[in-house]
Amino acid sequence: MEISTIIGLVLGIVSVLVGMVLKGASITALGNPAAFLIIIGGTAATLFIGFPMVELKKFPKLIKMAFLKQKLMDKTDLITLFMEYASITRREGLLALESKVEEIDDAFLRNGMRMIIDGNDQEFVSDVLMEDIHATEERHRSGALIFSQAGMYAPSLGVLGAVVGLIAALGQMNDMTELAHAIGAAFIATMLGIFTGYVLCHPIANKLKRLSKREIEIRLMMLEGLLSIQSGVSTIAISQKLSVFLTPSERLKLSDKEAGSSE
Repeated sequence: MEISTIIGLVLGIVSVLVGMVLKGASITALGNPAAFLIIIGGTAATLFIGFPMVELKKFPKLIKMAFLKQKLMDKTDLITLFMEYASITRREGLLALESKVEEIDDAFLRNGMRMIIDGNDQEFVSDVLMEDIHATEERHRSGALIFSQAGMYAPSLGVLGAVVGLIAALGQMNDMTELAHAIGAAFIATMLGIFTGYVLCHPIANKLKRLSKREIEIRLMMLEGLLSIQSGVSTIAISQKLSVFLTPSERLKLSDKEAGSSE
């Protein structure tokens, strides 16, 4: 599980509920089916209007991505792997890596390895893999856009819900108690709209963008590593080249790993 998503969701809900209690508002006021229908149903309607069905079918998968931990290779492990491949290539040639291909779990890296082993030139390998990266980036962008748009529409629908509630409240002018209750219920829609937009949808869109950025970085590392192996560079050179993708703490981790393996 992606623990940060769980923590954020729980913290957001608890903060609103506790805040309502501290302000003297009744939590039972949230039991407003009309408000939920306007916000959830209305937001869903805007997404169906604004996006093709082929993209909306990915919605459950996008939710899953936000709540499940991303399965990507560790950057330092990836550099160590490429150093091993570089060492084998310099000793025995590219064909010696053929036995390693089926051990690779990542489809992008496995495809790239097959391409360089088959003897394709560097420009062709680079073009094909970069197109793959761009296509992946575009798919991720369209997925995050669904939540960005939902986050933009939900607060506006909250205002719409409040207007509908106030129209209903005007019919209770003769009973001040009912009028006050109706006005309070009207603003529940606004609160739900803002919560849905700014606590749920926009943050999920941002998380999807961050997850995409990390995956693209890993794939760019793989591309550089593959091209370096094809060029026949040394293990030290490939380590130095790929280390630019690491943070200072990751570089320290790599140095410790290399020092441990050399002992």
